[in-house]
Amino acid sequence: MAEDSDNGWRFRTRAIHVGNAADSATGAVVPPIHLATTFVQPGAGEWGRFDYSRSGNPTRAAVEETLASLEGGCGSLAFSSGMAATHCATMLLGAGDHLLAGRDIYGGSYRLFHHVCNRMGVEITLVDLQDLDAVAAAMRPNTRMLWLESIGNPLLSVPDLPALIELAHRHGCLVGVDNTFATPVLMRPLEMGADIVMHSATKYLGGHSDCLAGVLVARDRELFERLYFLQNATGAVLAPLESFLLGRGIKTLDVRVRTQSESALQIARFLEQHPAVSRVLYPGLESHADHERAAQLLDGGFGAIVSFEARGDDQTAKRIVKSTRLFHLAVSLGAVESLIEQPASMSHASYAAEDRVKAGITDALIRLSVGLEDPQDLIADLDQALRAGGRS
Repeated sequence: MAEDSDNGWRFRTRAIHVGNAADSATGAVVPPIHLATTFVQPGAGEWGRFDYSRSGNPTRAAVEETLASLEGGCGSLAFSSGMAATHCATMLLGAGDHLLAGRDIYGGSYRLFHHVCNRMGVEITLVDLQDLDAVAAAMRPNTRMLWLESIGNPLLSVPDLPALIELAHRHGCLVGVDNTFATPVLMRPLEMGADIVMHSATKYLGGHSDCLAGVLVARDRELFERLYFLQNATGAVLAPLESFLLGRGIKTLDVRVRTQSESALQIARFLEQHPAVSRVLYPGLESHADHERAAQLLDGGFGAIVSFEARGDDQTAKRIVKSTRLFHLAVSLGAVESLIEQPASMSHASYAAEDRVKAGITDALIRLSVGLEDPQDLIADLDQALRAGGRS
């Protein structure tokens, strides 16, 4: 990994030390949680670094420093959820502007774009990001933002980010990338020229299913200041306790993601050979349409999400997801425990049915979030669940 900032430290070292200096007052190696909502000022109209916790808080500032370092941005902002972060990015747009996004996107982003942003007069178009000609054709004079996912949710497509970013910038568009699935461990879109990176930090960054959070990281200072103004004006900031939990989770991010990715590849290979499975979607498999691109763009791993289609129908998928013992039936992803869900009825239920069909999100599709359990135990659990799913 590059040694280009923060004393030349590598990624894993920065995740532990940047933003986590020992407390100057006590020497504590873990910085304290600052719960204060307001801060004494030197004089009327004279401002210290912190004045009111919506505008800035020492604990939140510490984790924001860490995040900016890991993504290679000029600054970052921590929000109360991933959707709050995405909403802030879309508030850069106004009535009459056009937002272009991929079809393989998180259901919450789809809902925000189609049922909130549209009320502000923002026009929305979904397009197949694998077809650069189609993306170029979908660009309009009023297109102001291209919204991408480094690894698509839930079909695990890996778009050609460098080409898409170059195309968008030629048309004068901002590029936002939801980097939740890849994490900065495996991909850093700002280094490819993206303008904004978003994370649902609830997932891998926090890593323990106990911290709801979102993140925006900006490539340049002017854009960062615009986003900060919007965050401060609307107020969806990350609270101090959650900021502490997020910072704690980030310290083990590199180890967790790489280990989970190794397990996910083993599980994907198992599923590809299973008679109850008709298709496996995982970028680490040579059978994946974007495998070669993923190998070029991702840094030493292919992520810890595996999607597959069961042989059968909606009810078959529902039986499978209810039959696992180690995989918890739950939405979300990225934590130490493994999760399983049916996107069509759960994480992507907010899609219009016709858009699910266009995207290829079938009723038989199942999404796995591979945790830190022993992969052989997870494989055994899936095997028995797949067998149970075939019994009507």
